[in-house]
This record gives sequence, structure tokens and C-alpha cells, in this order.
Amino acid sequence: MFVPCGDWVPDLTGFTLLMPAVSVGNVGQLAIDLIISTLNMRKIGYFYTDCLVPMVGNNPYATAEDNSTELSTNAEVYSLPARKLVALQLRSIFIKYKSKSFCEKLLSWVQSSGCAKVIVLSSSHSYQRNDLQLRSTPFRYLLTPSVHKRIQNKIESLNWQEMEKSPCIPQMDDSEFCVRVPGGGITKTLYDESCSKEIQMAILLKFVSEGDNIPDALGLVEYLNEWLQIIKPCLQSDDPTTPALPWKIPSSWRLLFGSGLPPALF
Repeated sequence: MFVPCGDWVPDLTGFTLLMPAVSVGNVGQLAIDLIISTLNMRKIGYFYTDCLVPMVGNNPYATAEDNSTELSTNAEVYSLPARKLVALQLRSIFIKYKSKSFCEKLLSWVQSSGCAKVIVLSSSHSYQRNDLQLRSTPFRYLLTPSVHKRIQNKIESLNWQEMEKSPCIPQMDDSEFCVRVPGGGITKTLYDESCSKEIQMAILLKFVSEGDNIPDALGLVEYLNEWLQIIKPCLQSDDPTTPALPWKIPSSWRLLFGSGLPPALF
């Protein structure tokens, strides 16, 4: 499924894979955009798959006119060897009934490429929170058993909250409890498959609503940064609008909500 950009297949042994779930508000995808743009990660390949709706576009991370015409596709892989990080960006939705197949192929690639662990950035519907979740932080995490024992101490030191189990069938009073991520797309499938395949996976998510989800994406990458320390905080500023961390906004976000209104309308 993975096609390298050059004639050689990059060695990803020991790398941490960062990827989004196509979920409510596209928060995970926006967060991955911020990471790729900020770290200036280099594209090393793409996924050739029939599981995603085909798409093609200009370079979303263009920094000059020279590289603005480079093409991008629906599933591309970027790398930063100095930090042992690799990022998968998904830019289109799944074809009906193909999401499970994609998850299985993706995790097979993770195993064959030797990635140490996978971190999925996701989101969930804020309106489906229970009373406890409404009164606490909007961020949650999930860990597969194989990674739990390795990083649990670090996670506990951050005082993060694990995703609570909820009734498998919300309408039934006597329903069993399980992990549910409403609006999370492939998040639950990736989690279940990784548990069964003993893949080290951590899922970080935020409860959100549809709308302008840029603040949610910034919050999610800062949540991730508490753990991985991808970038260092800026110097303290008296300006309250200055972000705590110097995330670089991709050039493609200028058209996130479309182009401006044509003057002819007025």
C-alpha cells in the first residue's frame, strides 16, 4: 500500500507514527497539518489505496511559488528522521464499507515497517458527553494494552484523563459498558484492531462541535506536545493573543472556509 517517493524505501524502524482519524470537525487532520508544517517534515511517499475517495490538489504546505504547484493526494506520508517521527495525513473520506479494510492494511504496514508506536489524533461529538465529562477537561486518551505498561507512568504524571467506558447501546439501561467514540470515524476500529494485533497505540482526542475547529486543533497539538515535547514553548509575552507554542499555520489554511465573497454580490 505504501509507495515511496524515490527509488528507496525509507527505514522507519523505531519511529513514532502520528496520524489523524477523519472525525468530527476534522480536528485530527488539522492537527497533523500543524505538525507537518511546523516541523517542516519531508514527504517520503503516499498510500495507493482504493479505500479513500480519490483527490488531488496543490501543495498544502507551500512556502513559495516554486513549490506551490507540487501535487498532493488523499493519503501522504511525511518524515522527520532527526526526531524519529513519521506522519500520515488523510485528506478525503472513506469509501463505504472500506474503512475496516484500510485499518487492517495500515496496521499491517505499521508492523512491517517497524514503527515503534502509533499516535492517533481524533475527536468526538461534544453533545454526547455524560455529566462527568461535561464537568471536566474536554481532552481524553486511550491506550492499547501493549503500550499501557510502557508509558502509563508518564501519562499519569501529566494528570490526563482516560476515555470513560459508556453503555454499548445507550438506549438500554442494562447494556454492557465499552469504549465508544461517537463521531470518531475509524478511531474505535483502529483501537480494537491494535489491541488484537498487540500494536502499541495511543489515541488522543478532544470533545468538539462542528464549526471553526482551528482552536480545537491547536488545543489538541498542545495536548500532544505535553507528552512528546515536539516543540518548545515561546518566551512569555504580555500579549494574551500570542500562542503559547510557535505552531506554523499551513499556507493552505487561507482557503479553509473558501475564498472571499465576490464583489459582484454587492
